[in-house]
Amino acid sequence: MRKAGILMPIFSLPSPYGIGTLGADARAFADFLARSGQSCWQMLPVGPTGYGDSPYQSFSSFAGNPYFIDLDELAADGLLRPSEFGPLDWGDDACAVDYGRLYAQRFAVLRVACGRLLANRPSDFDAFCAQQTDWLEDYALFMALKTRCGGASWFVWPQPLRLREAGALAKARAELAAELDFWRAVQYLFFRQWSALKAYVNAKGVCIIGDLPIYVSADSADVWANPEQFQLDENGMPTEVAGCPPDGFSADGQLWGNPLFDWERMKREGYRWWLRRIAFQFTIYDTLRIDHFRGFDSYYAIPRGETTAKNGRWRPGPGMDFFNAVKRELGPRDIIAEDLGFLTPSVRRLVEETGYPGMKVLELGFDSRDADSEYLPHRCGTHCVIYTGTHDNDTVRGWLASAPRADAAYAKAYLRLSAREGYHWGMMRAAWASAADLAVMQFQDLLGLGSEARINTPSTLGANWQWRAQPGAFDQKLARRLRREMQIYQRLPEAARSRL
Repeated sequence: MRKAGILMPIFSLPSPYGIGTLGADARAFADFLARSGQSCWQMLPVGPTGYGDSPYQSFSSFAGNPYFIDLDELAADGLLRPSEFGPLDWGDDACAVDYGRLYAQRFAVLRVACGRLLANRPSDFDAFCAQQTDWLEDYALFMALKTRCGGASWFVWPQPLRLREAGALAKARAELAAELDFWRAVQYLFFRQWSALKAYVNAKGVCIIGDLPIYVSADSADVWANPEQFQLDENGMPTEVAGCPPDGFSADGQLWGNPLFDWERMKREGYRWWLRRIAFQFTIYDTLRIDHFRGFDSYYAIPRGETTAKNGRWRPGPGMDFFNAVKRELGPRDIIAEDLGFLTPSVRRLVEETGYPGMKVLELGFDSRDADSEYLPHRCGTHCVIYTGTHDNDTVRGWLASAPRADAAYAKAYLRLSAREGYHWGMMRAAWASAADLAVMQFQDLLGLGSEARINTPSTLGANWQWRAQPGAFDQKLARRLRREMQIYQRLPEAARSRL
């Protein structure tokens, strides 16, 4: 069935408290999706963010972002008083997240709420902790130790803690018992609100597409608690790190810095760590987009200490053996392969063998260096997800203004774009009209915004992960126009078609 969806990060939702949350504005967006005939809400990763504020560099593959806990809902639950958070200054720019201010203020408010929660523990609190114990206990201890160490990376903690000596960990758990309870309580609150939001979204006939980064952050509970799963030296430091080689977009390549997996060991263990990671994602999402899918075919390894990605080399990944294990263990699952980047015949074969739909990005289709791009609408088949751009691309208006003149001219001619219709509407129309089973648009493009609304510019530490929609953005006029496009291009959900 032909479907459509919108890419909208949680942090980009409106709210009065500095960042989007799992509260009323998230439900308002779900209402907008249903009114406008959308089938899917695609999100970025929802884990706690670290250095650079990137959702792809999280302190945990399992934990939820404390910033997303809605304060008004905590007040409604009797865990906060409005006077304890309403008057605080959450930022000067309503269009952008101020992560520094959030870091300075949000946790103090959450400590008040969690203190009240722990003083009168809900009946399901202990059950939650027991159910999530295989990741929650390591994460809580990791965050408690990080807090005690002033936020420092675990790489510079005292050696007994860094290397997880049993005696040192037991002593830390005893000394930090109250702090461990706080971090457990934060996760309880996140997942309580998440479960309520997901139930609301699904009841509207909308599925949630989550996003799983292939790599984990070096400074994470994942690496600290499972060092044997990664390519680390005897001191726990990565021997090589992840990235992408130089290409036409970046002369130095991309140096991500994530530790690389020890795929040989993982294979001997039946990929147990990875299977647990993916299984968990399907407890919170309906569909999963796996980021940097080509890394499962072969991955780019850069020696630690390099300042660019120029001197890396390709190494073989686990290939189809890994995905056969996923299918045996988890059964058929809705997975989207993010098959962008440097694609070789073996990468294409892997995507085809898995049966997962890949991605097509229209903005990439008009690159004059690729005269017959597979991202052009006439070359897109049905078994794929089409985008005008993703979170790593500019908005349509921003791209047309900054792309090489020949590329922009080609796009305007190919798509018959006009200022009267709106260039952004013309490009989205082409995506909806394509044969792709699913078409996903950035919400910024529905608003016709420029580069000021770009989510991320890869390999930069500038103003990324900050854009926020404004109150009133989910209006009826926009929903009606969008719904009409869904009707024209036969992308309305079945329930919505029956109401026509």
